[in-house]
Amino acid sequence: MLVRVTSTQEIGAWARKTRKAQHLDQATAGSLAGNGLTFVSHFENGKPTVQLEKALHMLETLGLHVYLDVPADIAETEDDQ
Repeated sequence: MLVRVTSTQEIGAWARKTRKAQHLDQATAGSLAGNGLTFVSHFENGKPTVQLEKALHMLETLGLHVYLDVPADIAETEDDQ
């Protein structure tokens, strides 16, 4: 199911809901993702200054995937990387 999110609070809420559905406490989920309990708490509460790389890894660990909906005209241009 694709869910549109527009805030760090919404992302954190989905991460929390997924973690709880997997019967994981914050400490265990954090450990699996290589993050500490404080990070998981901040992330799930939508703290806007959490590190993006850690947040993406946390989501991946929970089985959540992040996609960008890129406009076709931009996606078709040469890679600027």
